[in-house]
Amino acid sequence: MSKLFSMLGIVVLFIGLFASVSYADGHEDTAMVRILHASPDAPAVDVYVNEDSVVDGAEFKDATDYMELPAGDHSVEIYAEGTMGEEDPVLSTDVSVEGGMAYTVAAANTVDNLELEAFEDSMEAEDGLAKLRVGHLIPEGPAVDVGEMEGDAIFSGAEFPSASDYEDLEAGTYDLEVRTEEGDQLLDLSGTEIEEGNVYSAFAVGTADSPEILLLQDNEEMPSEMPATGMGGTSETGTTPVLYAGLLGVLAMCAGLILFRKRQEA
Repeated sequence: MSKLFSMLGIVVLFIGLFASVSYADGHEDTAMVRILHASPDAPAVDVYVNEDSVVDGAEFKDATDYMELPAGDHSVEIYAEGTMGEEDPVLSTDVSVEGGMAYTVAAANTVDNLELEAFEDSMEAEDGLAKLRVGHLIPEGPAVDVGEMEGDAIFSGAEFPSASDYEDLEAGTYDLEVRTEEGDQLLDLSGTEIEEGNVYSAFAVGTADSPEILLLQDNEEMPSEMPATGMGGTSETGTTPVLYAGLLGVLAMCAGLILFRKRQEA
């Protein structure tokens, strides 16, 4: 499993994340998708798409890089790690993907109420600016606001399970906080770094008693070539899912904030 983090919408819209495809020059018939394991009490999971094994052992707070897959319908089954053939899947559904789109799909809620939430991602920021949105993936967590400390909210009333619209921000360092609508601080996000030209999603995960923030970059460029390896191994049929080989860096911030830093060029 390619692990991007060391700390760290609806079932029918699960985007068929892990279909086995080859990289194509045109993107009108494909989509870019990534998966986030955001269920705080769920075990590590294996994922099968169209009966192909494509992900092994994804754990809570793991996220994939973006993958390309063809537009169309796919069957998806999710099993507790190592139980395929021994137990029923935790979740089984037929799903569809729309070409030319990008998505983050999160396995959310508690394991007894596991659901898959799909969020449409943006790939571009305005010149000279950055973009940020907030996702609320904490089961039974209160509605929250996100804003600068002792300042107005940038995002208001985020509820589980949802993601806000993107907001344009000037690049820089922000002293942010996650707080209840009544103003009680839940997370201190001092020193949040936002880089010009980047698009970010900040997902609140964990539990109401132990919340965390995962900050993902949404506008990672697709590589010119795709590696012939799967997440945790190749498909049993000999085909492989399309995955990035590179890892995103992370920086642990106050109260468990994970900050993304741009990958350094080799």
